[in-house]
Amino acid sequence: MEYRKVKDQDIESPDGRSLSSTAASSTLGDAGGLKGKHSWKQKSIVTVALTLLTSSQAILIVWSKRAGKYEYTVTTANFSVEALKCLLSLVALYRTWNSQGVTKDNRLSTSLDEVSVYPIPAALYMVKNLLQYYIFAYVDAPAYQILKNLNIISTGVLYRIILKKK
Repeated sequence: MEYRKVKDQDIESPDGRSLSSTAASSTLGDAGGLKGKHSWKQKSIVTVALTLLTSSQAILIVWSKRAGKYEYTVTTANFSVEALKCLLSLVALYRTWNSQGVTKDNRLSTSLDEVSVYPIPAALYMVKNLLQYYIFAYVDAPAYQILKNLNIISTGVLYRIILKKK
């Protein structure tokens, strides 16, 4: 996958003309029209849904305990959640393909170089999700949410230390 920094470079139009960043953004913005309003509404719905689901996750995990223990396998629950997210993503992709067709932006193609970097973050994500269940054995939901928000501070500190950014 090729990534470009758009802010400080010229952009070429499909017919080969050079466009400045501001001209390109205004051209792209004008092309949106009513679709931009629909996109804003859809993004708002997704944001609200994500906020509700994320904030309710801790409460739902705590409510699922009986006598301080889970009546299900934590690994199976984690797998089921990830499988459901994959299924929903594929349904959304299918709907996109039906409405817009397969385009350069939504096709499923990749290279081995791109895929080779995914296992490390995926393994860390899996460990984090599994640890959540065990954390609730010692911490209640409100305390967990407060501690979870500390990741913003730790991310900023690590960003500054590791990447040497200000």
